Amino acid sequence: MRKPSGASKPGQDSSAQEGAASTADRPLPSRDEIIAFIAREREAAGDKTPAKIGKREIARAFAIKGSDRIPLKRMLKELEAEGAIERRRKSLHRPGALPAVVLADIFSRDRDGDLLAAPVEWDAVEQGPAPKIAVSVPRRQRPGAPTPGVGDRALVRVELLAEAKPGEPAYSGRVVKLLPRARSQVLGIFRSAPEGGGRIQPIDKKNVNRGELEVGPGNEGDAREGDLVAVEILRSGRFGLPAARVRERLGAFDSEKAVSLIAIHTHQIPNVFSPETIAEANRAGALSMDRREDWRDIALLTIDPADAKDHDDAVHAERDADPENPGGFILRVAIADVAAYVRPGASLDREALERGNSVYFPDRVVPMLPEKISNDLCSLRPNEDRPALAARIVIAADGRKLGHEFHRIVMRSAAKLSYPQAQAAIDAMPDATTGPLLESVLIPLYEAYAALKIAREKRGPLDLDLPERKIILNAEGAVDRVIIPARLDAHRLIEEFMILANVAAAETLEAHRQHFIYRAHDEPSIEKLNNLAEFLASIGIKLANGQVLRPEQFNGILARVKDTDNEHLVNEVVLRTQAQAEYVVQNYGHFGLNLRRYAHFTSPIRRYADLIVHRALISALHLGQDGLEAQDQGGAIEELAEIAARISAAERRAMAAERETVERLIAAHLADKIGASFEGRISGATRAGLFVRLNDTGADGFIPASMLGDDYFRHDPALHALIGSRTGQIHRLGDIVTVKLVEAAPLAGALRFELVSEAPPRKGKSAARSPRRDIGSNVGSRRSGLSGGRPSKK
Repeated sequence: MRKPSGASKPGQDSSAQEGAASTADRPLPSRDEIIAFIAREREAAGDKTPAKIGKREIARAFAIKGSDRIPLKRMLKELEAEGAIERRRKSLHRPGALPAVVLADIFSRDRDGDLLAAPVEWDAVEQGPAPKIAVSVPRRQRPGAPTPGVGDRALVRVELLAEAKPGEPAYSGRVVKLLPRARSQVLGIFRSAPEGGGRIQPIDKKNVNRGELEVGPGNEGDAREGDLVAVEILRSGRFGLPAARVRERLGAFDSEKAVSLIAIHTHQIPNVFSPETIAEANRAGALSMDRREDWRDIALLTIDPADAKDHDDAVHAERDADPENPGGFILRVAIADVAAYVRPGASLDREALERGNSVYFPDRVVPMLPEKISNDLCSLRPNEDRPALAARIVIAADGRKLGHEFHRIVMRSAAKLSYPQAQAAIDAMPDATTGPLLESVLIPLYEAYAALKIAREKRGPLDLDLPERKIILNAEGAVDRVIIPARLDAHRLIEEFMILANVAAAETLEAHRQHFIYRAHDEPSIEKLNNLAEFLASIGIKLANGQVLRPEQFNGILARVKDTDNEHLVNEVVLRTQAQAEYVVQNYGHFGLNLRRYAHFTSPIRRYADLIVHRALISALHLGQDGLEAQDQGGAIEELAEIAARISAAERRAMAAERETVERLIAAHLADKIGASFEGRISGATRAGLFVRLNDTGADGFIPASMLGDDYFRHDPALHALIGSRTGQIHRLGDIVTVKLVEAAPLAGALRFELVSEAPPRKGKSAARSPRRDIGSNVGSRRSGLSGGRPSKK
């Protein structure tokens, strides 16, 4: 086999290579050579951050120049289409390749007694069966170190095994860190019986249809009527209810105010700070302002939701007096200096890492940090001195960033405004707070935002139009109403300021060669793009299979369906085509925002990733002694990779818990409306039936396929539809329907509907398509957090 040549010389122009004469006398590498080269480069990287491997890198390695790159590109596309290689994070991999450090669950042992694990974050629908990892346990461990076992979750450093056989582990792994044991829990509400014992009402959607569990006298523990409990099932026979024993009383469940308790315990979200952490927070006090720049005379102000309790970011803008920047602005984004209070390795830091982020429920917040820190010392309250880490950014009249600097400061917020309050002032309705700030502070902010809008439109980030609902609770904690808050320029202003500061943070850290954690968002897979192309063709929009799409092309598709019957449907399908954002140490860009480098800097009160970025800036810019702990380069990357894996998993956990809590609250709200009819849209189509989202409340419910009529309905994933085999009747994602509520299970958050309306008539390709054809694979119904956290603080 021919050896690949070395990389091109430093400074060699790649465009010159593209235009070089054809090397027809040299054959292209074989398919096996390309696959072997990708695998060899990945293996050679070892513990180091792997370099990007793409068409250019392969061409350089095999000395392919000029027009010979065209057949190479064709060959790579064929290999991707066949599944022989896959493109992830703008780089080529062998299929199913895992990162160097992975969060994994130890699920079993092999015949020799060795532990087997599987990655936690793995989508079997998209990626096939999860690869097995053979986990080795060192013979010698430090005294007191926990020994991993079945049921544990751990951070594992993995290596690809060279000659793995089908069905055997594809990787070997070494436990880097053992995480707290995540016990499997069956949760339910305890209903006591007069003679002792009682019954358990399951709360999990997976268990709700299996009926109640019976708790015999003596097996109820200390549970009382209405308590949320964790139980273990003792037996499950053919006759009678399954027997169970209460293992743990989790709390009283006597009103809707306790609904979020279910999600907290189901997902094992830490919600009680240790006495050590509380004591550490209470010992914290006002900081010395030595070595900080004094920005107290700058009228920074906070703009947040009206019900926000913590205020960790403040903004300011003024016109640039520099004659070389006509029409430009100087922007300032000041962020609470959480790193000054939360030191690496301290109790506050350990619990913040375990939580990963704050979790927001309609009735409560589970904070990442105790209130003493989040709502007091690090909340940028008006007219109070606060330490902050601030970015000073210079932009041109067209919104281009011309330069930026970071400063460690003391500031004093000029005002605390809500989004509607700030917007009303700009719309000629100022109040007593905003009136004095209108000319000097608010108008320059909005003028600077107008400039940033120009740059945003030129950059072309993904612009999905999917309104978000907000639940308003009454005094008893039950749903009062569901609203769609107005999307104001005040929201967009803060978003653009925060995005700009996040980009500046990433650029500064890269320039100083400081390791940190990126916020990254991968481009859609070829399989999803092919499915999207087939779907769009069914509504008359041509998109070639395998076509590479950038955010601006997606926006062009969305613009074509604006204000048409297909607008909602196409927005949903485009969303489902997207990958999910994550935290990584190996940057591959942010597809949704169309940015090459991006980090989370602006919310260290509620996201651990931002705290890491703050510490990295402090270290890189020599702004104090409370930055990242000094380590060798390899050790720093390894530790940050572990943290990135943990907080990405914590983010997924929080999203699932928040979604399930909303579902339970809405189901309770609708429980007394059995038999009522509602308008909605089909929000999902599976082999089992249809999911429908109601217009008024946003509630999701299910219609079993068996209840759709006297026909056998086949699932067409590419069309996102169920199609009647005999009648050809089509029920499709986005269709407007009328449904009747036939069942509500508030504890599980489950609703069951019956279809009242008829399927709409079809025109064009989707109507003519054969109902018996089963094409492609499901593009997935999982929602993607493109930037993470609350939408207003990207």
